[in-house]
Amino acid sequence: MKRYFLTMTLAVLFASPISAQHAHAPGGLPSEVGQSTFAAIAEIVEILTNDPGTDWSAVNITALRDHLVDMDRVTTQATIIETRNDDQVVFNVSGEEGTVSSIQRMASAHASMLAGATGWSVSVADTPNGVAMSIKANSASELSKIEALGFFGVMTIGAHHQQHHLMIASGHDPH
Repeated sequence: MKRYFLTMTLAVLFASPISAQHAHAPGGLPSEVGQSTFAAIAEIVEILTNDPGTDWSAVNITALRDHLVDMDRVTTQATIIETRNDDQVVFNVSGEEGTVSSIQRMASAHASMLAGATGWSVSVADTPNGVAMSIKANSASELSKIEALGFFGVMTIGAHHQQHHLMIASGHDPH
């Protein structure tokens, strides 16, 4: 019984959310913290917990969870129709009910990040079923890149997502 308790204690100690992402727990026990939304929340909670300057009265993990749900809905439930007009690509992104508001929040919030990271002209207009995101390229090679990446690819541009999540969870509005 003592050996089981020691093994479980070590498993809990070594399977913290951040280290669990890449480490192997002792004794062949699972090390993954679970589903990706849960893992992202666990990582942020660990960062906040380890930061003695965390203002716990401002922390809002529910806001982070809501944002991660938006990300999931857009990635898994949105439909994209892509058109090319001269030197720009237009992504008509649509969805049903709850997905529409997720699309509108995500695309609008990401447009300025995308423009800043690439130098492209990016505009987003709400539509009844989502958004129309227009991206104007500065060259033929950039236009090819935008088309190759598609909507989901351009949404990943800019290494801001992790900091963005920490800001949301810390009670700051990153938009």
